[in-house]
Amino acid sequence: MTDRAPQPVDRQLPTEESRDLLALVREIAQREIRPNAADEEDAGRFPREVFTLLSESGLLGLPYAGEFGGGDQPYEVYLQVLEELAAARLTVGLGVSVHSLACHGLAGYGTKEQRAAHLPDMLGGGLLGAYCLSEPASGSDAASLTTKAVRDGDDWVITGTKAWITHGGVADFYTVLARTGAPGAKGITAFLVPGDAEGLTAAVPEKKMGMKGSPTAQLHFDGVRVPDARRIGEEGQGFTIALAALDAGRLGIAACAIGVAQAALDEAVSYALGRKQFGHPIADFQGLRFMLADMATKIEAGRALYLAAARLRDAGKPFSRQAAMAKLFCTDAAMAVTTDAVQILGGYGYTADFPVERLMREAKVLQIVEGTNQIQRMVIARHLAGPETR
Repeated sequence: MTDRAPQPVDRQLPTEESRDLLALVREIAQREIRPNAADEEDAGRFPREVFTLLSESGLLGLPYAGEFGGGDQPYEVYLQVLEELAAARLTVGLGVSVHSLACHGLAGYGTKEQRAAHLPDMLGGGLLGAYCLSEPASGSDAASLTTKAVRDGDDWVITGTKAWITHGGVADFYTVLARTGAPGAKGITAFLVPGDAEGLTAAVPEKKMGMKGSPTAQLHFDGVRVPDARRIGEEGQGFTIALAALDAGRLGIAACAIGVAQAALDEAVSYALGRKQFGHPIADFQGLRFMLADMATKIEAGRALYLAAARLRDAGKPFSRQAAMAKLFCTDAAMAVTTDAVQILGGYGYTADFPVERLMREAKVLQIVEGTNQIQRMVIARHLAGPETR
């Protein structure tokens, strides 16, 4: 409708290095990700070569220590990279976030020997990770998981099924939470499982309304044998590791949501400037201008919220409440903004000829993954009023 290109987000970045990094990310997104996004999502094609490129470019381990192959970048910068990637294609942005989540346990709780042995390949060696917490009957109530790991000499034998696993069947390694003790949160331990482990199989990927290029599948562990040297942290520490990873991961989801919302706003503005009705661009009509203003305000507020939480994390301060708030607000904002973008494009917005219908379908899952937004409200309320007394 118009040749007006969307303007890059005006970002407040801490260093010249981080500004160069974001410029590189935008270049990769424009050249390698955005042009193929619609067709590949429609075909359900997973862009493994893009993740290889991101690894070669040093973009898969940004928030981790350079000592082990990471990028030594603060979360404040890493999340803005995620936002740019998600704006180009959510399958890629969310995929990087999930990979980072899968590395979190070993980076934070592994021994120095474990980190030296595994992290360089995980962070910059072309490997792709996945995170295995949820199960068919254990979603929001994650502490009730039933996948078991039984000690057998120097090994652990894992049996059970994990569900809703992003990169299920294509990942090179999985961070797996399994029960090694009594029921409840204290009986869970974390393990680093190779993707080609004997006895590990993936089901056919789920058929989803959005993010069709990102495989989401059940994983079946049929007596998968893992050396004790691949146990992450202490026995029974797994749920603590999982919650710490989810706090950080929720910020990744928040950033991805703002990326999706920003992409939808850019499309809506471009369309509104080029589409004429009653002899004027529809951007001239006050009702529509107010919609655009509200969309932009939600995006700016969400971006400020996730960055404020990230800066707390970077400063070593508690950020769990703020992470839940950011995930809640940003994903709800993405759903609202993408829905309004479809409305602004009218009938065209409902067709696959324009990207906003895909963005709306993708936004929905962000209100669900890594803790539904109802769970986020529970987390926030517990910080305010303490645990429930019922």
